[in-house]
Amino acid sequence: MAADFLRQLNPQQHNAVTARERQVLVLAGPGSGKTRVLTQRIAYLMYENRVPPSNILAVTFTNKAAREMRGRLERMVGSAVHALWMGTFHGICARILRQEAQYLPFDKNYVIMDADDQRAIIKRALKDLNLDPKLHPPAAVHNAISNAKNKLISAEGFQTRTYREEVAKRVYEKYERSLRNSNAVDFDDLLRFAVELMEREPEVRAYYSHQFTYVLVDEFQDTNLAQYDLLKHLASQHHNLYVVGDEDQSIYRWRGADYRNILRFEKDFPQSKKYLLEQNYRSTQNILDAAQAVINQNHSRTPKSLVSNRGKGVRLTLQDAADEHAEAAYVVHNIADRMENGENGGNIAVMYRTNAQSRLFEEAFLRSGMPYRLVGAQRFYGRREVKDLIAYLRLVHNPFDMISLRRVINTPTRGIGSKTIAELESTAVRNGVHPADILSALGKGDHEKPFTSSFNGRAKNVLGIFGSLLNGWSDLSADHSLPDVFDRIIADIGYQEYLHDGTEVGESRWENVLELRQLAFDFDQQGLTAFLENVALVSDQDTLPETLEAPTLLTLHAAKGLEFSTVYIVGLDDGILPHNRSFDEQEEMEEERRLFYVGITRAKNSLIFVRAGQRSNYGRYEYTMPSRFLEDIPEDLIRQEGVRLGVHRVNPLSQPRWQPNLHTGLEEKKSEQKKKAAYQAGMRVVHPTWGDGLVIETRVLGDDETVTVIFESVGLKKLAASLAKLEIVS
Repeated sequence: MAADFLRQLNPQQHNAVTARERQVLVLAGPGSGKTRVLTQRIAYLMYENRVPPSNILAVTFTNKAAREMRGRLERMVGSAVHALWMGTFHGICARILRQEAQYLPFDKNYVIMDADDQRAIIKRALKDLNLDPKLHPPAAVHNAISNAKNKLISAEGFQTRTYREEVAKRVYEKYERSLRNSNAVDFDDLLRFAVELMEREPEVRAYYSHQFTYVLVDEFQDTNLAQYDLLKHLASQHHNLYVVGDEDQSIYRWRGADYRNILRFEKDFPQSKKYLLEQNYRSTQNILDAAQAVINQNHSRTPKSLVSNRGKGVRLTLQDAADEHAEAAYVVHNIADRMENGENGGNIAVMYRTNAQSRLFEEAFLRSGMPYRLVGAQRFYGRREVKDLIAYLRLVHNPFDMISLRRVINTPTRGIGSKTIAELESTAVRNGVHPADILSALGKGDHEKPFTSSFNGRAKNVLGIFGSLLNGWSDLSADHSLPDVFDRIIADIGYQEYLHDGTEVGESRWENVLELRQLAFDFDQQGLTAFLENVALVSDQDTLPETLEAPTLLTLHAAKGLEFSTVYIVGLDDGILPHNRSFDEQEEMEEERRLFYVGITRAKNSLIFVRAGQRSNYGRYEYTMPSRFLEDIPEDLIRQEGVRLGVHRVNPLSQPRWQPNLHTGLEEKKSEQKKKAAYQAGMRVVHPTWGDGLVIETRVLGDDETVTVIFESVGLKKLAASLAKLEIVS
């Protein structure tokens, strides 16, 4: 068996898969078959070294990567793969923490607070401390807390030198108390408590380090210090640590990732062996040469020579648009051309530095009637109705979850107002119990306990009704399936009727509930705990639809691990990419260059750079400078285009060629039949004041027409043709 799959490997891959050293560092260039090497290394250990799969730990960076690897392994080794420990760092840690809950300040039924929940706790802590969220933005405070946790710094150990840090420390302390009172953790806690567990409990560390004979890690360059420490603990007995990564693709410094872990690995394990994977199976040589030229400017890296087996390919394109509107228009127009010529829209991506850049591109897609998919938009699990039902299920699982309790105690409305909720919480504090204890007692009709006498008759009644519901669902979950509990909750609270308000939005929300219900059926055998853990740890890439054959809009950060036949990298102006925050810091600038490198190497066949000669800044247009990264790329690799270079083109804001609905625009067509437009998209015109311009769009309105023109001097203008005095040049 081993010999069969080893024959599929190139020499570099073969050496990496069959490495006999205990500690191995594989530096894998983009598109070099990294996933193949990892999966075949696991298969090699099982078949050649006779290692039981339960003694192998494989850590990936996303659930999507874990599913892909597990699927490949199942095809290679069959059902034995199910005994393998495989998943993300957070998933593996969540599993360990549930098994070792007796050592922790929470029980095994803990819940994982998602990003929205964490922000809600931060906001409440600021309010309780009487701190102005405008002066202390919750996102910034949370970032400080997250960075501390990733460095394994507790609230007590948080050092302060400034007032801002003092505020962060005070919020951190309240944040932690809120989590513990809710029997909850956040994402960073999963790593922090796992590392502390290994350090504080030698027998726990001995158990796991003995079980995991081999530890393998994907995307090693994106690990943080806590993850690196955890790996060393888990490999501390057998010392078999196999890590795969590429310092050139480390792009998450802002969330704690430290590519220098690669250097630490070589220092901590001086007997380790380094293997390079340089044969690229994804991109053409022109694309790789451009990527190489960009990344070679960085320091503290292992030089690699990326070689394609696909030939040189076409040259890259640099489109120099007049402004940001023309930038978006060009991209959509060019994509429409490609799709009309047979290219699958699902193989096309538009990548940008920040999420805010997506707006103009979304608008351009909508105007053209062309479908698109957006990565990083409101996720399915972030939608109101989905979060409502997840909160109900979290309460069944863990009645002490105050974030979930506050969310649903009056959703749908059941007469429990903010005053009653405040009274419930204050009564719990005075009596040294949890609000869940009060609700449970009231739900059972037990009015004899001291803490139930604080409420008036109406409050007792409404709180008792809700407490009775919680008690019933909890009892039901003990001996019924997850779908049964899900359906009972929906029925008991009348959620379908609550959502069905006679609008399309209400219908859409109900469809989301049904989709979540389907997921509950999928987790029927695994149970409520696994279901809640899955929805808490899902990432943006995990929710990317696989079947929608439409162009993808996403940030360069979200593009990691993906590939597309055609890639547009937009906003290539200094200040956008690289971001202006990086101008004064070499480390930041090198990270920006790595980000650009990742974007370039997502492209298989065609790569188009797009920039704008000027951009609007609160109503005024300002000229921009091309990204300094473009200067790194040899001129012979790039073909330049654009209106600023005298190249005429038709903009998609004119007549959209993508028409999935034949009736679209009938009224406009009738109007156009009455009067023929004097101007056409693509025409060169001259204005008496603003000079040369290019017609982008023309629309007939009654006896006049509105003309949208991009002028070299002032940018985009929308004019009435009868008043504009435009002279047609060409």
